[in-house]
Order: sequence, then structure tokens, then C-alpha cells
Amino acid sequence: MAEVEVPNATRDALNTTLRATLAVTTKLVAPTPAKPILPVQTGVEAQQEEQSSGMTIFFSLLVLAICIILVHLLIKYRLHFLPESVAVVSLGILMGAFIKIIESQKLANWKEEEMFRPNMFFLLLLPPIIFESGYSLHKGNFFQNIGSITLFSVFGTAISAFIVGGGIYFLGQAEVIYKLNMTDSFAFGSLISAVDPVATIAIFNALNVDPVLNMLVFGESILNDAVSIVLTNTAEGLTRDNMSDVSGWQTFLQALGYFLKMFFGSAALGTLTGLISALVLKQIDLRKTPSLEFGMMIIFAYLPYGLAEGISLSGIMAILFSGIVMSHYTHHNLSPVTQILMQQTLRTVAFMCETCVFAFLGMSIFSFPHKFEMSFVIWCIVLVLLGRAVNIFPLSYLINFFRDHKITPKMMFIMWFSGLRGAIPYALSLHLGLEPIEKRQLIGTTTIIIVLFTILLLGGGTMPLIRLIDIEDSKARRRNKKDINLSKTEKMGNTIESEHLSELTEEEYEAQYIKRQDLKGFMWLDAKYLNPFFTRRLTQEDLHHGRIQMKSLTNKWYEEVRQGPSGSEDDEQELL
Repeated sequence: MAEVEVPNATRDALNTTLRATLAVTTKLVAPTPAKPILPVQTGVEAQQEEQSSGMTIFFSLLVLAICIILVHLLIKYRLHFLPESVAVVSLGILMGAFIKIIESQKLANWKEEEMFRPNMFFLLLLPPIIFESGYSLHKGNFFQNIGSITLFSVFGTAISAFIVGGGIYFLGQAEVIYKLNMTDSFAFGSLISAVDPVATIAIFNALNVDPVLNMLVFGESILNDAVSIVLTNTAEGLTRDNMSDVSGWQTFLQALGYFLKMFFGSAALGTLTGLISALVLKQIDLRKTPSLEFGMMIIFAYLPYGLAEGISLSGIMAILFSGIVMSHYTHHNLSPVTQILMQQTLRTVAFMCETCVFAFLGMSIFSFPHKFEMSFVIWCIVLVLLGRAVNIFPLSYLINFFRDHKITPKMMFIMWFSGLRGAIPYALSLHLGLEPIEKRQLIGTTTIIIVLFTILLLGGGTMPLIRLIDIEDSKARRRNKKDINLSKTEKMGNTIESEHLSELTEEEYEAQYIKRQDLKGFMWLDAKYLNPFFTRRLTQEDLHHGRIQMKSLTNKWYEEVRQGPSGSEDDEQELL
């Protein structure tokens, strides 16, 4: 076949057309930019980074060890009137002052090691604390008061955030205090609305106050932390999106939509993960290999946090609901050994994380550059107390219209007074990317002062206040006077919650729950359908194997302690 000769002019025209077409196509379909590759440190830089990280780990563990010894001394010498959070924060202040003196004398330089890194808090320290609080929740009282707790934690936190943020904004516009824009004011109001009534809960447990009051304060504080973090992230998102050319109403609607997406999306993700874990451990029987069973629980515990953060949801909200659901369903599919191991491991890790954060909170007084303004601090404290009051009192009166068990004025006053601020506002204040730097320093300094003010003064004054307003009857007060114990660690270490060790057969479960006539709403739905579907009903053989497993573990420990036989032949025969 003969080749066709193409004239040069035609060939040049075709080439020109082809280049133009390629240029237009390239503009329309832009290539996806490659993700930047992080520089890999090698040689001397890698060695220095490794040494710095090693010293940071050593310093953190040293601080933690000193705090554990302090808590042990509080328990040993029965200094039960002093809450552990107050003691650890005070120790952190002393350690920070000591390190400052050493640095001033140029004997050592631990400035980098004593700096608290917000990313470490959100990735490593906060998830175990939140998951343990959801996992150890008393589900009966929580679900019975879920409406009141949700109202206080969601709407109450939003009310407090708007009052504090709005007050700071308008006072700044009036040039009474340091001027902040609307989004920065709302971000500060959101982060400072996270309550942490650890000392108050310990006092409630010690004085045997009304269990409804106890659950309202505890349940509100758990959900409140997650809601406060979501609100702060919402404000940060508005700041990043530069909403200066958008009207206030559009900004509010966008913030509301972002909050609802974060709250309900994260809660649904955590709930779904918890239910999947229950089905997996129900269908795959790992009870005879506790190490595999425990490993699977640890994976499912952290899984929703990583997934939620990866898809731009709230990992804290997801891991909280996952903990509640896993405790309610998955926990009862575990062997007795893993049940106890899971409880004690979570409590230990949460205690270490909380202690580490409170210690670094005390040291931060000396480790960070501060910007202090008296008027800003005083007005912020006033607005925080006012926001808490507007949160508690009107909502309590509203809730009483729908409750059989009323919230009394004494309960309302204690709930208002127990709004302590803790680790989460402190970490959130360091995480805010505010510009200029003096604004970030002012927010950080004010947050530290408010946290220390509420922990040391309000936390220390809760027990005298309860005695003063007679929240309990006089006989119970006299009976408990010698047994007041504010040590959260001692209480956790001495008890294993019975509801987490319940193993019921099919017949026992039906007799205890399904045939009850007083169950209503979700409690009835859960007992009738959800619990039987997601949890394993045990046979008598399963119960017998569980008892043998526990007895074998106990006898093995006893034998190792005595370095000899653990018992008589009768005991061994009974074990077999």
C-alpha cells in the first residue's frame, strides 16, 4: 500500500492544533499534586532527635513516678481530705519552680522536656481517659437519666460557651478588656466550658449523696468534654475558612451544621464500632485465649478514634460512645479473666494519663511565656461562673417538669459549684492556632489561672459547702465523718464493679430482665431485643469453665508466692 505524502503546511497545522488541544485539556484536567514527602533525618540530625525524644520520655516517666509516690503517701498516711488532682497540681508547681531555679543557675536545661505538647495530649493521653470514663459508666443510672444528661451537656455547654464568648467579645468591643474577634471569643468560651469535677465526684461518693445527683454531674461532665471539644473545633474551622465576608446568620447556620455533623456523625461511628466489636467477639469465641481476646479489645478501643480523626470527625466523641457501647454489650462476651484485666488496665492507664496532665499543668506556670492581664482574668472568671449558673438553674427547672425525681435547689447549687475546669481546657488552649502570638499567650495564661482557681478553691471548698448546706441528713453525716475518702485511686483499686462481672444463663437473664414490668422505652427495647442479639448467653458449661479458669489463675499465683504446692489433693481434685 503506497504511503500518502502529507504536505509540510498541513503537517505543521496538525501539530499546532494538537498542541493547542493538549494545552486546553491540561488546563481543564489539572494533575493531582503529589503529597510532599517528609524529610528523613539522617546522621547527626537523627541522632540528636533520638536523644531529645529519649530525654522527653525519661522526664515524663520521672514526673509520673514522683506523682505515683505522692498518691501512695496520701493513701498510706490517710490524707483522704485532699483530692489527688489538687495534690498533683501542687506538686507540679513545686517541680516547675525547682526546674526554673536549676535553669537560672545554668546547671541544666530541661526547657524542651518540660514543655507540654498538645498533639501528645490529643493522640496519647486524652483517648484512654475518655474511653475509660465511658467504659466504667454505670449504665443503669446513665440511661435512666439520659435526657437530663444530654440537655445539660449539649445545650448547657452551648449556653455557657455563648455567654462566655459573647461576654468577652462585647467587653472587648467596649475596650474594657483585651479585644478579641467573634470567632476567637467563641473558641475561648467553648474550651473553657469543659468541666472536670473529679474532686466533686470523689466527695459525692464519700458522703453517699443522692445517686441521681451523682450521675447528673458525672454524666454531664463526660459528654460535656466531648461537646466542648467539638464546639472548639467548630470555632477553629470558622477561623480557618475566613468568614469575614459572610453575614452573621450564615456564619451561625454553617457553625450549627458543622457541629451537628461532628456530634451525630462521631457518635454514630463510635456506636457502630462498639456494636461491631460485640458481634465479632460473640461469633468468634476467644474466651479460651485471653491474650488474643484482650488484644482484640484494645484494637477496638482505639479504632474509632483513628477512623474518626482520619475522616474529619471528632475522635473523642467517637471513642466515648464506643466505650459506652462496648461496656454495655462487648464486655459481657469476654471471659472473666479478660473482664477483670480490661477494667484494671483501663483504670491504670487513665490514672497515669490524668496524673501526667495535671502534673504538666502545674509545671506550665514556669515553662511557658505568659501574658497576664488582670481585667481579662477577672472578667473571664465572672463570665465562667455566670455561664455555669445560666446553664444549670434554668435547665434544672425546665427538666423538673418532666422528671418524677426532682432536682432540688440544693442539688442545683452543688452542680453549679462543682463546675471545675481541668486538663481539657488547658490542652485546648495550647492547641489553638491564634495570631498574633500575644493573643495565644493571653488565652493560655488565662486558662491556666481559671483551671487552678477552680481546682484549688472550688474543688477544695466543695466538701465544706456540702456539710454547710446539709446535702445529706445529719445521721449519715456523723456516720461518714471518719470515713471521708477523696482518693479516687484507692476506691478504684479496691473494687471491681459487680455489673461488669455478671454472667447470666438464658434462663437467668429472662427471669431478671425480660419479665420485668417496670422497664420502659430504651431499657425495655434493650432487654427484649438488643442485649440478646449482641451478647452471648452462657450455658452451665461456660460458667463452669469460667470458674475453673479463675480458680486456676488464683492457685497458680498462690503456688508461686508460697514456692510450693498450692493446696491439698482435695483442692486439686476440686479444681479438675
